[in-house]
Amino acid sequence: MATTARLTLDPAFRIGPVEPRIFGSFVEHMGRCVYTGVFEPGHPLADADGFRTDVLELTRELGVTLVRYPGGNFVSNYRWEDGVGPVEDRPARLELAWRSLEGNSFGLNEFMAWAAKAGVEPMMALNLGTRGVAEALELVEYANYPGGTRLSDLRRAHGADRPHDVRLWCLGNELDGPWQMGHKTAGEYGRLAAETARALKRFDPGLSLVACGSSNSGMPTFGAWEAEVLEATYEMVDYVSLHAYYDPSDGDVDSFLASGADMEHMIRSIAATADHVGAKLRSDKKIRLSFDEWNVWYQSRFDGESSLEWTERPRLIEDSYDVTDAVVVGSLLITLLRNADRVGVACQAQLANVIAPIRTEPGGPAWRQTIFHPFALTARHARGEVLRVEPECAAIPTAKYGEAPAIWATATHDAATGELVLFVVNRDRDDACALEITLPEGLRPVEHVELTDDDLSAANSADFPDRVTPRPGAGLSQEGRQASLTLPPVSWSIVRFAPNSPQE
Repeated sequence: MATTARLTLDPAFRIGPVEPRIFGSFVEHMGRCVYTGVFEPGHPLADADGFRTDVLELTRELGVTLVRYPGGNFVSNYRWEDGVGPVEDRPARLELAWRSLEGNSFGLNEFMAWAAKAGVEPMMALNLGTRGVAEALELVEYANYPGGTRLSDLRRAHGADRPHDVRLWCLGNELDGPWQMGHKTAGEYGRLAAETARALKRFDPGLSLVACGSSNSGMPTFGAWEAEVLEATYEMVDYVSLHAYYDPSDGDVDSFLASGADMEHMIRSIAATADHVGAKLRSDKKIRLSFDEWNVWYQSRFDGESSLEWTERPRLIEDSYDVTDAVVVGSLLITLLRNADRVGVACQAQLANVIAPIRTEPGGPAWRQTIFHPFALTARHARGEVLRVEPECAAIPTAKYGEAPAIWATATHDAATGELVLFVVNRDRDDACALEITLPEGLRPVEHVELTDDDLSAANSADFPDRVTPRPGAGLSQEGRQASLTLPPVSWSIVRFAPNSPQE
């Protein structure tokens, strides 16, 4: 049985421009994300710098535009100085966040060299957990000042003659969380973040700064934390961060499929909080949002940091993703686009091995997980302006989020090419959906791709890397301004429309 839904695509109904920075990723010194993930000297496909070229190629194919580094929880006990200079002189350290042994053979300059090869913008996180204003200023001077000072000349002596010119900086990470090294109250963090931001803006007023928001929407101080932090930092920061992970392990599939509804509620709640602070301070400034950690994560399978043994590059939360996970990731990307007027940065966590779209084996292959595909196709085709799309459709009851729309959608319009692209998810587990689309004049369908499978538990692996891939959709038709297609149950789809050729 098929349900029905309708939506209208109109380039006049614009939300905001597609911000390239929302297609960000995250590389943290955690598990095997760095070591045997992006960096593995001695691998058959490693380049002269030790970077895995297979992972570099997949990163480019994924369409990543920005990468946040070096954490995450890792950054709150990190000394950036340990990761620069001759490798043989770098100290080994106990890494407290993930109870790992960190040899520091990959650090700031290696990351910048890797980012240049991958073609991504670096987003650096500062340690405001166990360190403070002075150390932050020293790192920024080392990274960004051209030369003629002790730290900038030290960078040049380390082989990086030109400044890295990092424009986007996180003022710490998840410092509301008691698991964080240097956990703080909102008042303590707000004052430190304000002092750090003020100093960094003195160094370079053009830097973009991200204040820590809540670690997740379930924190008891969610909303109140952001309000207090922004009251201290409002005129000095540009973004406030949001983090969210969605866990399918409890078996509540309907709620899991509706994760995008929760993400949208979180975005709108923090945007409203920021606007309230701005109004209270009588400021004309608009704080934007940096959703710099998001993904599907089987968190209930992880016994916590205290369960870990001290070791180097452990196999840590290397989740294998199935079809349903990929559909949810596609729906979260739709949510980020639907809120393009407020979300300016977003980072899927993480890039390689650790809850990642790319998996690798030491000395062996790299492959695309199921969640790779909706990200890559969205990053490739979302261009121009995001359009407001509100489907008329049935609702699905969920235990966690109440009633959620069965159809979740957004669209983009590229004025330069005239192309209009629809991104749409059918959350219904039982029924296909007959979708009717009202189009502007003069468009024709040029591509229909869907990600689904008769076996929703199907996943990719080293032995079967292409078990789940996007496939051409069937049944797309058009008559005049009306297009129609059938969306399979639990599916993510992309439909591209282009202007008719002159003879048409």
